[in-house]
Amino acid sequence: MRSAAVDTAPSRAERRNFQRVRVKIYGRFMLEDRTEHPCQVVDMSPGNVALRTERIGMPGEKIIAYIDHIGRVEGVVTRILQDGFAMTVIASERKKDKLAAQLTWLANKHELDLPEDRRHERVAPRNPSSVLQLADGRQYQCRIIDLSLSGAAVEIDVKPAVGVQVMLGTMRGQVVRHFEEGVAIEFAVIQRPETLDSEFNAPGV
Repeated sequence: MRSAAVDTAPSRAERRNFQRVRVKIYGRFMLEDRTEHPCQVVDMSPGNVALRTERIGMPGEKIIAYIDHIGRVEGVVTRILQDGFAMTVIASERKKDKLAAQLTWLANKHELDLPEDRRHERVAPRNPSSVLQLADGRQYQCRIIDLSLSGAAVEIDVKPAVGVQVMLGTMRGQVVRHFEEGVAIEFAVIQRPETLDSEFNAPGV
């Protein structure tokens, strides 16, 4: 009897310790019918996640999601929300500990990035023509709408999936959002102003 009581303790502690973190990150999820749909994480803990989506999963339906900065997450729909659904996260204790660390990092990054985002003014490069390359080597001509030290908005006919690793010129990054004209890219590292200047402004107009 005592061991049974001890066995249930981690889940109670987990509910106390793993607070939901409000984050604004994007991804894609797959329903049981194997169709894929875009989503945005509203809040998340290592045990649960609330997704804003146009396509709704039904309670009890198994979901596989690929979330920016987090990776693959599996779970089951628990309830329908006004603009999406909530799901459990099915993962080992080790994976949940890793999720907790990732969510803490994301929450801190969000706090730290607020002033940084203001410093990282977005500008239109003098030479907006560039090439977007995927991990498999495919390349597409694109036009940079605006650019900062941390990312870029790119006008392009082909829209790689959110989370896909890409190269914009010589800058490594990943697709974090789609919009009507193209995609938004977050660089893997904060760039130096002189690097961006030589990459996109040197052959200036």
